[in-house]
Amino acid sequence: MNENIITGKLSRRAALAAAGTLGALGLTVAAGTAGNAAPGAKAPKPTLAFRADGTFKVVQFNDTQDDEQTDRRTIELMERTLDSEKPDFVVINGDVINGGCVNELEVKQALNHVVAPMESRSIPWAVTFGNHDEDSVAATGMTEAKMLDFLQAYTFNVNADNIPGLTGTSNTQLLVQSSKSNGKDPAFGLWLIDTGRYAPSAIDGQGFSGYPGWDWVRMDQVSWYREQSLATEKKYGKKVPSLMWGHIALHEHRNMWFASIDSRTSADHARAVTRHGIVGERNEDECPGPINSGLFNAFLERGDVKGYFVGHDHVNTYVGNYYGVQLGYAPGSGFGAYGLPGADRNRLRGARVFEMDENHPGIYKNTRLVFAKDFGIDMTANRQTTVPPLPINQNKPGKK
Repeated sequence: MNENIITGKLSRRAALAAAGTLGALGLTVAAGTAGNAAPGAKAPKPTLAFRADGTFKVVQFNDTQDDEQTDRRTIELMERTLDSEKPDFVVINGDVINGGCVNELEVKQALNHVVAPMESRSIPWAVTFGNHDEDSVAATGMTEAKMLDFLQAYTFNVNADNIPGLTGTSNTQLLVQSSKSNGKDPAFGLWLIDTGRYAPSAIDGQGFSGYPGWDWVRMDQVSWYREQSLATEKKYGKKVPSLMWGHIALHEHRNMWFASIDSRTSADHARAVTRHGIVGERNEDECPGPINSGLFNAFLERGDVKGYFVGHDHVNTYVGNYYGVQLGYAPGSGFGAYGLPGADRNRLRGARVFEMDENHPGIYKNTRLVFAKDFGIDMTANRQTTVPPLPINQNKPGKK
């Protein structure tokens, strides 16, 4: 790796300018059937289940981040990835759209562009929300809650409902049915957590000037994960190995890259590569919020989440094992969002693939990257819009 990659000299663009109570357990769970439902699960969703051969595959896109004239190559990347990988589940991990829409219809068109590839292929999917998804709310009135309602109207969406009083939009636990015996018990779990948008202007009269300007997972969400994890273990008599996705990185991502908190040198990173098995690129500083949420500590205590994967920092692609939990990035998928400088702008557009296998120890087998360049997609450093917007086709009855 070159020195710029090791030290992260490409700085992130400048930042744009409280916790609730824990809701009833399980109300944020989406599951296929009563057999694999988490405790207290609501109405049935499309079933998530391991294939007959014991495998299950997830694709992560993130930072599709565009308006109603979505760059056509973003859609092409998604379609080519889905056709090549044939996943069983897809997550768009935050910053699904940007702030460029000027009315409600344009927000819906922008969302429709990036969920249509899964809908047209009958692949279950969900989103997490990122810091940019509500950037146009003043003009459009489309809050995350309204976007969630719109997205849930699609046939293959499995996002959970909001819990009143719980911080965030559609914090979700999904359980994947086993292929073995009667298949009623889950073999694996998929968690989606809302990492918020921007830090508040002040707490106790103290502002955040000089600190990162992003939000963080709040303590009630950490408690929700922990209590839901405990309830799932009690119901099924075992801890269910899982992965979790959230848009914004944890402080532990940066700690892992340097194997240090206070020192950030090339020698520190060299030590980290050996200790944590890091692979991939770091082309900009991680951008967590100013407060360490404690979510990673909850992972260590519970021992069920085997990996936490993020986006937000579009040109980071690395992954490593940080004390038993994989921490990693997927590259930005959206050609309309920022990328690397100059002619390399689109070099890292891509997705992350996760492979699970019930016959593999721990079930979680592997993660790898796929890139637009490998599909022969036009990598020119320009914008190529989708005009006119694609038609919106939602099939769920009784939804608006």
